[in-house]
Amino acid sequence: MPPIFVTSSGTEIGKTYVSAMLTRELKARVIKPLVSGIDEETFPESDPAELLAAMGEPVTYENAGLVSRWRFHAALSPDMAAKRENRVIDFDELVAECVSAARTHDPLVIEGVGGLMVPLDGTHTVLDWMKALKAKTDLAPLLVVGAYLGTISHTLTTLAVMEKEGLAPRAIVVSEKEPGPVPVEETAETIARFAGATPVRVVPRGGAVSLAGLF
Repeated sequence: MPPIFVTSSGTEIGKTYVSAMLTRELKARVIKPLVSGIDEETFPESDPAELLAAMGEPVTYENAGLVSRWRFHAALSPDMAAKRENRVIDFDELVAECVSAARTHDPLVIEGVGGLMVPLDGTHTVLDWMKALKAKTDLAPLLVVGAYLGTISHTLTTLAVMEKEGLAPRAIVVSEKEPGPVPVEETAETIARFAGATPVRVVPRGGAVSLAGLF
């Protein structure tokens, strides 16, 4: 199975929820190499904690490195958070770590950070990260979006960029992290009308859906 890269149209949308859901369904290894806004006090509610639980690993701060190698205290984009700590994210090293994980673990879920265009350093974005991985692996992108007002435009803009860059997602997952202004199914139906051949799936708030068949 190709490594799955979970990306999004923004932040706090539900990437980690979907990544954990996929990890449990596929019995996969999951990594989120970059995470901001984490320390020992906030760890129990963090994304790495949720992903450790999905793998059945002990949810302890000492185990955070099993999921996230680059961890930053400030809840900012990775480049800004790293700068606050006088650190630099080595882009080539980030890509190499993901490629190594893909060769070692099958299935593998890689969760990105924030939205598609989040900066990682002075010159690279999440999109660049995905393109670099696509050049070295048979990457299978998955686009997770929200059910909030404005998500349709954000989703279709992100989809257009991904398709232009040769990163067409296997599916779009509309994650109802918070109740939206309209039923989530209606939002998904509207997105699907403009998404061409890309399947659209709905994950209701607190629920789950099988995605294994997409990969």
